[in-house]
Amino acid sequence: MDDHGESAALSAGLSGSLTEFGHRLMARVYYADTDFSGVVYHARYLEFLERGRSDYLRLTGVHHTELLDGKHGERIVWVVRRMEIDFRSPARMDDILTIDTRTDDISGARIFMGQQLKRGRDVLVEAKVEAAIVGENGRPKRFPKEWIAAFMPKGRIQARPA
Repeated sequence: MDDHGESAALSAGLSGSLTEFGHRLMARVYYADTDFSGVVYHARYLEFLERGRSDYLRLTGVHHTELLDGKHGERIVWVVRRMEIDFRSPARMDDILTIDTRTDDISGARIFMGQQLKRGRDVLVEAKVEAAIVGENGRPKRFPKEWIAAFMPKGRIQARPA
């Protein structure tokens, strides 16, 4: 597999780490993430959440580039179907954020994830995300069984109707 020029040590630092609940990533708030008042612009929180989900995928062995290259028989992409976000408190320039991502459930082609953005112990944003994988034809693809074990912490697999 092509590492895109990343060393293992650098990649580990950039991608966060897998945890007993899912995934944790640290990120700094830069000037470009803020509005004129130095507070994170609301749409930027979506980008922080996306980074958490993407690096969670990467560390479980699911790489966007391989999915697009057709490694699994055809080109596959992830799509966000639904997202619910609660903004509790603002993040500000130079804050260090913790992005926690966990899998709550997997059903058919869908994965249900919970995410939190925190500054220290303070929860700033909570999100519930429903994503799906779709094939080249735009139709949902069943979630591969080998991915279920990677994404579901032990003892948390739940059955949902497909």
